[in-house]
This record gives sequence, structure tokens and C-alpha cells, in this order.
Amino acid sequence: MALVLVTGASTGLGRGTAEALAADGHDVVVHARNPARITDTARWKGAVFGDLADPDETRGVARQAAGFGRFDAVIHNAGVLGSPDVVAVNVLAPYLLTALMEKPGRLVYLSSSMHRTGSTDLRRLTAGTASYDDTKLWVTALALACAARWDGTSSHAVDPGWVPTRMGGAGAPDDLVAGHRTQAWLATHHDVTPPTGGYWHHQRTQTPHPAALDEDFQARLVRTLETHTGVALD
Repeated sequence: MALVLVTGASTGLGRGTAEALAADGHDVVVHARNPARITDTARWKGAVFGDLADPDETRGVARQAAGFGRFDAVIHNAGVLGSPDVVAVNVLAPYLLTALMEKPGRLVYLSSSMHRTGSTDLRRLTAGTASYDDTKLWVTALALACAARWDGTSSHAVDPGWVPTRMGGAGAPDDLVAGHRTQAWLATHHDVTPPTGGYWHHQRTQTPHPAALDEDFQARLVRTLETHTGVALD
């Protein structure tokens, strides 16, 4: 049995991931923007609340999560598309939670195939002018940077596919169950190969954007995030 935190777990992929983990007997802590979004709290090990578009509330989520002790896995699922909060939610929030929480056994970050058209111009991060594609490249690079930096913590990025969620739209062609299966598997399975540093789609590894694998870009990204947030990763 694993203790797992899933962010953005009120709907869509996050909800599906949390339900799959709970059905397998794991202790799941769910995150949502506010308590009104989680009406079945008795179903979960616990819940944490905060708007990840607000760095102060993200810090509050980290403090709430600390009350559960060290997590076996944290799944950074929350994300937005076409919003002015795209940098805050898709990049700054997973970075802050990663930096502020006790290192879990496993980290899983939600990426997208669209990361392959993202930009390496990190001035877009500090200026708040990034596209969704940019943010997904950066969070993929963050996932692989953590894999390289932290012994004892595995870290992976996942492309869930274009699935029919509120974000993806009702006409999205991919399978919703397949869209969350990889995250749950990476968080709990005992035989994952590679054990860390993978970019996954439907339980198979793929090759991400070259920048995500580039140690120099990873280091530049981490320095930018540290300066921008005032929080060191290590």
C-alpha cells in the first residue's frame, strides 16, 4: 500500500488516477482548489486545498501535505490550457511543491505531446508570456532534472494523450482510462524500466524534446525557477 498525493484530482485525469489508485488499495490524498470541489472526502486518506495559480496558496498546499508525512509518490497532474495562469499552474506550482515538500519515493509530472513545439526561451517564463507548449516542455525538463539530481527518488514525465476531459474537449480521440493508467502504474508498480528519467505514453517510453534531456537546459531552468520563486530546489 502506497501513500500518494494527486494534484488536480477533482475532475478528469486527476480524478481517474485517484480512483484507480484507491481501487487498488492505496491511500490517496487528493488536491483541489477548494473544499467544494471534493464532496466525497470519506473516500480518501485526506484532502488538501489551494489554488495553484496563486504561489502563496501553493505554499499552503505544501504545508497541508506535510501533515501526512512523507509520500511514497506525488503525481503532479493539475494543469490549465489557454489561461493566463498557464505558467503558474503548469510550472511554478509543481516546482514549488517539489521544492517545499519532503522528497517522496516517486515523482510523476504530467507533460503533453505538445511539449515538442515548446520554446527554450526562459524569458517567457519570467515575463509570463509562455504558451501551453512552452510550459509542458519546461515541466518535462524539470521531471528529468529531478531524476538526474536526486538519488532515492524516481522521477518521470507522462504524456497522457489527447483525452476527453474538460481541458481536452468531448471530441478528443484518445482513451480516458489509458490516459491515467500510466501515472498510477509509475507511482506504485515495483518493476518500472527505466526506473527513473523516463518520458512515457501509455506505459511505453518515447523520446522527448532534446532540450528536456539537455543537462545545461535543465540547470538553466532550475536556476530560473529558483530565482523567480525565491525557493531553492535542493
